[in-house]
Amino acid sequence: MTAAPKTEPVAPPPPSEESLALSEYYRHLQEDLLAQGLLRGDAGDEDAPFTDTMLARDFIQIALYDEYAPGADTSTPQAQLSRLRRWDQPVRMEMVFGPSVAAGQAAKDRASVQAYAARLSRLTGVPIEQVSGNANFHVAVLSEDDRRDFAPKLRDMVPGIAESSVRAFTNLPRSTLCLVIAFGSGEGSGYTQAVALIRAEHPDLLRTACIHEELAQGMGLANDSPTARPSIFNDDEEFGLLTRHDELLLQMLYDPRLRTGMTIDEATPIVQRIAAELVGGPV
Repeated sequence: MTAAPKTEPVAPPPPSEESLALSEYYRHLQEDLLAQGLLRGDAGDEDAPFTDTMLARDFIQIALYDEYAPGADTSTPQAQLSRLRRWDQPVRMEMVFGPSVAAGQAAKDRASVQAYAARLSRLTGVPIEQVSGNANFHVAVLSEDDRRDFAPKLRDMVPGIAESSVRAFTNLPRSTLCLVIAFGSGEGSGYTQAVALIRAEHPDLLRTACIHEELAQGMGLANDSPTARPSIFNDDEEFGLLTRHDELLLQMLYDPRLRTGMTIDEATPIVQRIAAELVGGPV
């Protein structure tokens, strides 16, 4: 019996000059942020205490506002009052890799996402399963070159997706490090689909920071707040990895006393009670 020939892994195509330039840019960006003491991976317990009042305020800003107005240019955040959104069904998460991503890097990314998704599941109580088809939460790792041809795939992933959302993925400015867009079936409904984009050009820490922020935002913490600290939901890049403050936000979001579709007026008194239970005094 003749043994089947071994198949060698297909080498990724060589990156374009544009992709190489982005890789160099993000490498320098990570170095600069670290030199400034940013992209912290600690919990911020020693120098960033917060009270229950602060936690409730941050939750309202992050969970009850959208970062962008519908159809808006994603390079210009424009917070807009929303309703409480979250997943009311299990999450089936699938990794999608562009042709530029080498097999070794894809394996590292897959392991990183799987471990972090398990953490999100523990915090929220939402089952999150890693799948290879029939997904409702896609995590796409794409280079600048991969994104040029990604629009048809994106439309297949999310039938009926708005062209403004497609453009957000395919025309991403350099200043946008990563992105997630979550979709519901109507106003006040829970999420039914989400797609996150992680740039393949990122070095390790920026890559992990993007995974932490976008997957958590895709669970329903959709906005950023300049007052949130210690938190990854703050554009100052001080913290790069999910903090204890952010874990509490996720627990609050999926507390059964809150309900998907709540308005800010309905949610606020409940949020304040939950925050007082979780924190009490300064932590």
